[in-house]
Amino acid sequence: MSDAPTHATPYVTPDATLPPADAAPVAPADRGRIALLVLAPLVLLAGIIALFVATSGAGLNVAPAAPIETVQFGRTILRPGVIELHLRNTSPEAVTLAQVNINDAIWPYESSAGSSLPRLGSAVVTLRYPWVAGEAYEIAIMSGNAVPFATSIAVAAETPRASGATLWSFTLIGLYVGILPVLLGMLWLPALQRVGARTMHFLMAATVGLLLYLGLDATAEAIELAGTLGGAFQGVGIVGIGIVGTWLLLGAISSRQQDVGGDGAGQRRSFAMVIAIGIGLHNLGEGLAIGAAYAVGAAALGTFLVVGFIIQNITEGLGIVVPIAKDRPSLRSLAMLGLIGGAPAIVGAWVGGLVHAQGLSVLFLAIGAGAVFQVAHAIGREMVWKEGADRARPLTTFVGVLAGMLVLYITGIVIK
Repeated sequence: MSDAPTHATPYVTPDATLPPADAAPVAPADRGRIALLVLAPLVLLAGIIALFVATSGAGLNVAPAAPIETVQFGRTILRPGVIELHLRNTSPEAVTLAQVNINDAIWPYESSAGSSLPRLGSAVVTLRYPWVAGEAYEIAIMSGNAVPFATSIAVAAETPRASGATLWSFTLIGLYVGILPVLLGMLWLPALQRVGARTMHFLMAATVGLLLYLGLDATAEAIELAGTLGGAFQGVGIVGIGIVGTWLLLGAISSRQQDVGGDGAGQRRSFAMVIAIGIGLHNLGEGLAIGAAYAVGAAALGTFLVVGFIIQNITEGLGIVVPIAKDRPSLRSLAMLGLIGGAPAIVGAWVGGLVHAQGLSVLFLAIGAGAVFQVAHAIGREMVWKEGADRARPLTTFVGVLAGMLVLYITGIVIK
């Protein structure tokens, strides 16, 4: 054995680089130096940007060959003899409004912001036009550079005004779409308490399929609506923030609920609560879609949406009670779960029917998508793909997930 000395590397703990918990507070002089070190890169960055602008983009011709002008249309309000167009300038520079065409006829107009609309500025263009209920209208606003901005009215109808009667109507819509079908779905609880393990596994897999389909559908609708916001508002970014933020928030709530859930029954009740919250956030987006359909005068579309969502949402009540199928929850707790899962549809109908903010609509849809994705993940992890479940019943899982997705696919045919 060699007696040569060895040079062992000293062991460093993972927390060796962290300051001790009782470290002395930072001195005022050190705070100034830290602030200077933080600000220095930002000052240099501002200098680089100024140099780039001063040299006309490093000598390149960065000015566009043609003016870049875009206008985002918001709500269109119809009153007897009046059409109001709410619009916002989403282009890099100011836009000048020159003329308005209705069905290829030039028509006088009034603009609340004058003829010039600054970047991200909004205006209400008022047209004194004798529109006819049930007719379709194509409207184009021409800019000073002869760039047309087009919008259309598929079926003209007077826009509902905010009133006690209107608010009550949207409340009833949310009741029909959210609370009642969810509570009806929860009435399957006595039947669930009598089914076998394989049937329960199938139902949980079907619930996962339902939620995945709902999430995909909400994501597609959010991205489609985000495309109408204009580049300045970064609609896809709103979708991403809504989905990821909701996923992380519900995940944190789920973890906290499981930590304080106590025994197995308590954890199952907490799990059902998280599912109800996720489904409630999704119903917020559904109520928004229905309220918006009624607000633009598409009453027939709104009716189809209501009927379709009533059929669809009864399955959401089933998903809420499956985790507590082997327990005996009180009627009060079941009613609370039903309200949490269904009542947000009322709020969504209010916002969609009376507010009409496209950015908020995109966010609501994204929140709903993130919620159902998180709930589907939680159900799959805890009750479908848990250790041993997938190896014991892989075919049941496959059939259940696809059955859940097919149910909503067929329902979607009826809705759309």
